[in-house]
Amino acid sequence: KTVFIGGGGELATAREVLRHKSVEKCVMVDLDEKVVDVSLAYLPEWGGQTVKNDPRFELIIGDAYAYLMNCKDTFDIVIMDISDPIEAGPGIMLYTKELYQHVVTRMSPNGVFVTQAGIADSVPAPHADAGDRDTACFGPIRNTLQEVFGCVVPYTTNIPSFGGDWGFVMAFNHHNGKETSKVLSEWQAIPPGTIDELIEKNITNGEASLKMYDGISHQRMFHLTKAVRKHLTKDKRIMTKDNPIYMY
Repeated sequence: KTVFIGGGGELATAREVLRHKSVEKCVMVDLDEKVVDVSLAYLPEWGGQTVKNDPRFELIIGDAYAYLMNCKDTFDIVIMDISDPIEAGPGIMLYTKELYQHVVTRMSPNGVFVTQAGIADSVPAPHADAGDRDTACFGPIRNTLQEVFGCVVPYTTNIPSFGGDWGFVMAFNHHNGKETSKVLSEWQAIPPGTIDELIEKNITNGEASLKMYDGISHQRMFHLTKAVRKHLTKDKRIMTKDNPIYMY
């Protein structure tokens, strides 16, 4: 019912959230007002005035990190649609163990956290498989979330404008004591027809409103390539305030 979006200035994430009939409140905090204004003016199909004028939507121009650290509200869903963890970038603190530990206190008992997690090519490049000098962050973000949440599920999808596959990580605590591997297997095994039925039931205008996601694409997202799975197995790094990891 309640959703927080960190970043998301182009409004597309909010557009997708607001398709869900159950959503009663969506708070979006983005640092750059100009991104929002430009998107409203030149990318109306990404959300535009339809999103901005939705009575369920609240836009706050500000620092998502500061907002989360100071807010008293709780959310059912927390989405981080933020810039990569680059050195001197505005988003690095939003990838740390300390932030994740605090986010848990701002989530409902059955809440779900999800973040973008950088490049996750189906065949990792050599510079993304270099141990401590690895320039990718998919592994560290997954690992850091595992330090805080009981169940962490990585997934990928192709982003044409990014030129390859991109990583995301979903995390939550209410999983009836099941191990992550068990929960991941269940997510992978959901029949496509079940996903399609849920879309028709829960999303405004159903399947017709979605260009990319359905039951079959869901299976692809949660079945990582062998190369990516091996890469994640080897990566043990954790992201903290004192030991940040930068993606270039």
